[in-house]
Amino acid sequence: MEIHVAKSAGFCFGVERAVKTVYEWAEKAEGPLYTDGPIIHNETVVNDLIARGIRPLAPGEIPPPGSTVILRSHGVTKDREEELKAAGLTVVDATCPFVARIHRLAEEESAKGRQIVIIGDATHPEVEGILSHCPNGAAVIKEPEEAEALTFTADAKISVLAQTTSNRNKFDKIVEILEKTSYDVHVLNTICNATQVRQQEAEQIARYADGMIVVGGRNSSNSRKLFEICREVCRNTIFVGSVSELTAEWFSGINILGITAGASTPQIIIQEVQTYVRTEL
Repeated sequence: MEIHVAKSAGFCFGVERAVKTVYEWAEKAEGPLYTDGPIIHNETVVNDLIARGIRPLAPGEIPPPGSTVILRSHGVTKDREEELKAAGLTVVDATCPFVARIHRLAEEESAKGRQIVIIGDATHPEVEGILSHCPNGAAVIKEPEEAEALTFTADAKISVLAQTTSNRNKFDKIVEILEKTSYDVHVLNTICNATQVRQQEAEQIARYADGMIVVGGRNSSNSRKLFEICREVCRNTIFVGSVSELTAEWFSGINILGITAGASTPQIIIQEVQTYVRTEL
């Protein structure tokens, strides 16, 4: 079997930075240490932190006085950050710098009186955080069909932002629809460059592979986007969280196999999948 592993698979800069921040604070925090929600969307990492006594806070939960709270890589809402600081806690911001940049752009574009349109998943923590930086509100759309249904006043000025892990193909389709309207449309492609590279590489591998494995956490937005992209060009694509979900039967008839992984997938999990494929089949 010919095996091709994406070079871009695994932790991105923002995720690696956030995870490193937690482990560094685990060594120096004087009181209880928490993350505000899962630091990244990967069960293995989160469970390891829990085993070390670093628990993710539930929505709205305020930890005991003297605690340190690390803000997750996806960012949090402005209200949530202010709530934690007002409680007198030590708050460490591990928000991905690329996400923080979108927060600033949302505020700047809103201050200009422009209508904000966010391409992404309205229920994702990253988008919830971005929305909190849009004082005049924003429209969130995920699919091209939703772009066609958007209506604004005739003189509306629109600024388009994107969740960092958005599907680039869908982003382009939505932008094309919006730019054909009569509105004044200003597009700010805020998809993370690492995300774009990862998606492009995954699609290229999937186009000539007989089978494709996407490794990632079940709640990982960027991993799900990789699965969507690969599935479009290689129907024999599966999404797994770990090597334990693989079965030898699935590999029957596969001559060229591609492997990629989301930005929140630890290298050890990717390596375990590779080892299984190379030694157990």
